[in-house]
Amino acid sequence: MNEKVINTAWLEMAQGLMSELCQQKVYPEHIVSAVPDAAAFQGWRIESLGPAEHLSDQVLCKGDSVMLDFGEHLVGYLTLSLLNERSNADAPLRLKLTFGEMPCEVGEDFAEYSGWLSRSWLQDEIVNVDVLPGTLTLDRRYAFRYLKIEVVETSIRYDIRINDIYCMTVTSADIGAVPQLPEGIDTELLEIDRVSVKTLRDCMQMVFEDGPKRDRRLWIGDLRLQALVNYETFGCNDLVKRCLYLFAGTRLEGGQVGACLYEQPEPYVDDIYLYDYALFFIATLWDYFEATKDRETLEELWPVVREQIDIALSRLDERGIVRDDDTWYCFLDWHEELNKQAGAQAVLIYSMKRGKRIAKELGLPEYEEWINAHIKEAEQTALTYLWDGEKGFFVSGEKRQISWVSQVWMVLAEIMDAPAARQLLDRLTGNGEAIGMTTPYMVHHYVDALLMCGEEEKALEQIRRYWGGMLKDGADTFWELYDPDDKTYSPYGSNLINSYCHAWSCTPSYFIRRIFS
Repeated sequence: MNEKVINTAWLEMAQGLMSELCQQKVYPEHIVSAVPDAAAFQGWRIESLGPAEHLSDQVLCKGDSVMLDFGEHLVGYLTLSLLNERSNADAPLRLKLTFGEMPCEVGEDFAEYSGWLSRSWLQDEIVNVDVLPGTLTLDRRYAFRYLKIEVVETSIRYDIRINDIYCMTVTSADIGAVPQLPEGIDTELLEIDRVSVKTLRDCMQMVFEDGPKRDRRLWIGDLRLQALVNYETFGCNDLVKRCLYLFAGTRLEGGQVGACLYEQPEPYVDDIYLYDYALFFIATLWDYFEATKDRETLEELWPVVREQIDIALSRLDERGIVRDDDTWYCFLDWHEELNKQAGAQAVLIYSMKRGKRIAKELGLPEYEEWINAHIKEAEQTALTYLWDGEKGFFVSGEKRQISWVSQVWMVLAEIMDAPAARQLLDRLTGNGEAIGMTTPYMVHHYVDALLMCGEEEKALEQIRRYWGGMLKDGADTFWELYDPDDKTYSPYGSNLINSYCHAWSCTPSYFIRRIFS
């Protein structure tokens, strides 16, 4: 394993910024069943069988099951109080618990899971209870709305009853801190904002997690967008600062900012380097400074900014274009066919422009001039080698691929003026051959690009269509992936493993509160 760059002082700074978690006890609302329904989202709907207050009246025997709806998405720890019926418990009680963010997770059989991510991400477990009556609190934190309880084993002498059940939710975000939207916002936007805020809240733990079900860690691409929403809502700015110091304090060989990191057993960076994510450290730091005016942090982390620019520039080929071969990875969006070269070039320009602002703010004219020279060169080479004037689009890779990602990121990089950028995006909507977008993460950037071009009506229409579409399909937190034309889409081989409360999907609140209210 390559030697990593550790800055103990920065990690200690991050640990000193840990938040107290807010807790709330939440009880189930309904006893339900998951019903196959071809017309429902992903083929399943939830049907109420009665209020959950009647749960304690039910006696459960071996082979019985009950399904509960807690009424909203929760992140926390489950407690069960159990009673034995007919006789004493002369053998351990064995229960199977299955947690689901969505109906498909409690409707389908996990034994048929065929995705390529680990089966252990699916939220189920077998628990054994030796002493009844008794109370059991699960050690593992779960993200769920629905809970299926199956009685696997009792004995011939006893049955059970669930006397009490609740979830103790945890989050570092205080919902009371969120400013009220002004009057006049229509009902649909209010609901999109509410679900966006709920999504962010459930992802805010000891770090900004990408998803509380999966992967439950800090990814810098998600952090950048979460932080933007946080500034408009919860204002937990020390949590952003903590995450910045964690990324700076544990880096990959050569000083690369890793794509993600883990908190436990102690903070450490994963071995994944993503070209675009490392550069987004710069944008995240600049956004943090703009929101907080915390100059001390800007000064202290400036060396990491400079380092990421150096590392990114070393990837350019003899033409000055990001080298596209088998020795790198850049995320940008989930799509098997997407070529990343043009998008990466645009992210480099976008990030260097924010690095230039940092150098100017810190009074470092030599670095400001150095970065500016590289910006001009990167812009010129992009226009020379990646712009196809005949087609009217930026092209990417040897096959000169046209994609939404490439055009959107070139607009965000501001290598053309607003009228030209607006025309580019107009042409894009009429091009049925271009590689499309697959994630809310990329749709966020499309909305941002529309706003940069002055297309506020189109940006708002996109928010209503895309995130509003999730609402119509039953979202109570926004999802990692949403393709209106393929609602079981998953890059992991199974929609069961998708994250249905995901950080990069919370950004409508940023736009609604900053632009549309």
